Amino acid sequence: MTTRVALFPGSFDPFTNGHLDVVRRGANLFDEVIIAIGNNSSKSRYLPVEQMVAMIEEVFRDEPRVSVRSYKGLTADFAREVGARYLLRGLRNTTDFEYENTIAQANRHLNPELETVFLITAPALAAISSTIIREVHRFGGNVDSFVPFSLPAYEAPTAS
Repeated sequence: MTTRVALFPGSFDPFTNGHLDVVRRGANLFDEVIIAIGNNSSKSRYLPVEQMVAMIEEVFRDEPRVSVRSYKGLTADFAREVGARYLLRGLRNTTDFEYENTIAQANRHLNPELETVFLITAPALAAISSTIIREVHRFGGNVDSFVPFSLPAYEAPTAS
C-alpha cells in the first residue's frame, strides 16, 4: 500500500492555532503530514525560519507522523522531492478559497500528480491569521491564545 504523504506549505510566521488544527485534522486523513516552511530569502520574516521549525517540532514531538522542514523554490517541486502527492490547505473564508484555488491550479500544472485538499477552518479559529498575530505581538499584545507556544519578546529593529 502506498503511503499517503501530505505537504502543508506556508510561511508560518508564526504558526497559529488555526494551522495546528489543520495539521491535526490532516493527520487523521493522511499517513504522514510534512509542515513545509517556505524560505524566501528576499522576504523579511518576523521570526527566523530555523526558530519556527524548532518551535513547531516541539509542538509535534509526540506525533511521529508529523514532521517540519524548510524549503526554497517551488512548492510543487518540493512536494515531488519529498514524495507528497497531496497539498493540505486550510480555508478560513471565500477570499482564501479564491486565492488557494489559483495556487492549486498552478501547482497541479507544475506537478500533475499533486492534489490539493482543502479543510475548512474551525469557526472558533477562523479569525486568526499570522498577520494579525504579528501586529498584536509587535505592539506588546498578548497572543498566547492564538499560538501553540510562547513567542519570544519582540525586538524592534535597530537603526543603523
